[in-house]
Amino acid sequence: MLILIAGPYRSGTGDDPEKMKANLKRLEQPSHELFKAGHVPMIGEWVALPVWNAAGGKAVGDDLYEEIFHPVAGRLLELCDGVLRLEGESKGADNDVRIARERGIPVWYRLEDVPGCAGAA
Repeated sequence: MLILIAGPYRSGTGDDPEKMKANLKRLEQPSHELFKAGHVPMIGEWVALPVWNAAGGKAVGDDLYEEIFHPVAGRLLELCDGVLRLEGESKGADNDVRIARERGIPVWYRLEDVPGCAGAA
């Protein structure tokens, strides 16, 4: 399955690049376990950041940022088979969960609940 990993990226960082980098690393943590279970992990920022940079993005939260980041997740959810929602406050991740539920896409809150990931740490 293609599984979107959703959780805080920008939320709670005050747009501090180092905090955002740490959040991305946290989002990436379950990716190897998902991969080992036969899934393809996906994180919206993996798509949105290069698109934003190629479009000339300059400042987190600018108009271009807003035009790209949240729509990327919506488009990815048209392709995803599930969402792994990590802990932490995030309006974007909450929106991903809302969209997934509206589309009948399963949402998991623990890695071990994802099919094939039983016993994952």
